[in-house]
Amino acid sequence: MVWILRYDIDQIFLVLNVLMKAIILSVVMGAMLAPISIQAQWFKSQLPPQTIKMAGFKGSDLCTVAENTHRYLKKNPTDAYAVHIGNQVIKQRFSLKDIDATLLQLCQIYREDVRANRQSRLHNVDFLTNNFDFYRWYPDKKSADGIAKKSTNALKTRLLTGIPTDQLFLTKYYTKLLDASPIKTEQFDQALYQLPVDEQGLTLVEADKLKSSLTRYKYTRQQVIAGALNQSDDQKSLAQPLVWITEEALHDVLLQGTGVLNVDGKIRYFNVHRNNGIAYDYHIGKRDQARYWYFAEVPSIMGYGTEIDEKIAIKPHVSLAGNIKQLGLGKLFMVSYQANGENSSRLAILADEGGAFDNNLFQLDMLVDSYRGWQDYHQANKHLPDYASVWLMIRKTKD
Repeated sequence: MVWILRYDIDQIFLVLNVLMKAIILSVVMGAMLAPISIQAQWFKSQLPPQTIKMAGFKGSDLCTVAENTHRYLKKNPTDAYAVHIGNQVIKQRFSLKDIDATLLQLCQIYREDVRANRQSRLHNVDFLTNNFDFYRWYPDKKSADGIAKKSTNALKTRLLTGIPTDQLFLTKYYTKLLDASPIKTEQFDQALYQLPVDEQGLTLVEADKLKSSLTRYKYTRQQVIAGALNQSDDQKSLAQPLVWITEEALHDVLLQGTGVLNVDGKIRYFNVHRNNGIAYDYHIGKRDQARYWYFAEVPSIMGYGTEIDEKIAIKPHVSLAGNIKQLGLGKLFMVSYQANGENSSRLAILADEGGAFDNNLFQLDMLVDSYRGWQDYHQANKHLPDYASVWLMIRKTKD
């Protein structure tokens, strides 16, 4: 009887030993094979439906944004905020070389198609699924619901709680097209000012060291509007005006960050450069904000960048703003949604950001165009839904 018991115990230990080895091996292999690190639930390997219709974007514009974004990645490898593979979101699967190669391949495909005078393969679903790996993005519903519960805005609460389990919240942003004048007039009596004279030529790091003495930090928006930068006739102005607009237009441009201005029949672009160090207050209206931005003239609508001369030039319909801090700059996405009774999809690049994307893995914001106002914007984009299926795309590696 005792022998039988000892035999059973020996067998039990033998089985347990085998099981423990199996468990350890499973854990190790699981860690090695895990497609994504700590936040694997957000991205899962999955192909898009073959029935989708690729539409709503130009291959030429996509190539332009891809090249501009790739250039920033190569010139700014020390920008740890944006130039990375995706922190803990997609860290283990890809390298920055894969992102570089994906962006470069977009332009290679586009140019080969143009030279061959053939239909764009960037609009061919079969070609895309054969040449790119796809990872479907599942939204962080928990965070979205948490924000919705705290929001006092009924529409915002409804949109956030309505996010499907397999789709992202797809917002749209546009730049406002405004009239302006090269000189001050009775109608156009507010300026977009360039950096003050005492800060011209200083890098951001150099300027921060002189913060207590610089003009930029001395005045609120209301003081600038009242003329604080304009000295008496026998003194030079503290900052030079770039262009003149109405006060209402000034508040709009300060809010949006980009001014697309019609100046004597010519479209010119102005982008925020550096501000007065006062935080934006979400509890008050745009006219009451103390924060003020100084501007710089730029060649087009600009996306992400730490300095004005390094910002990424972006294009409508192929540019996305999102959580660059967690996802990393330059990710290529397929955005798919129901529009006009069809399952429509487009390709776009993460090349811009915004304050709304801090810890936000449930939303993307698509640049649509420039409009005079809400009515023009709504008429042009009312077919676009609030939610969309999204896939991260990475160029397939060659064996």
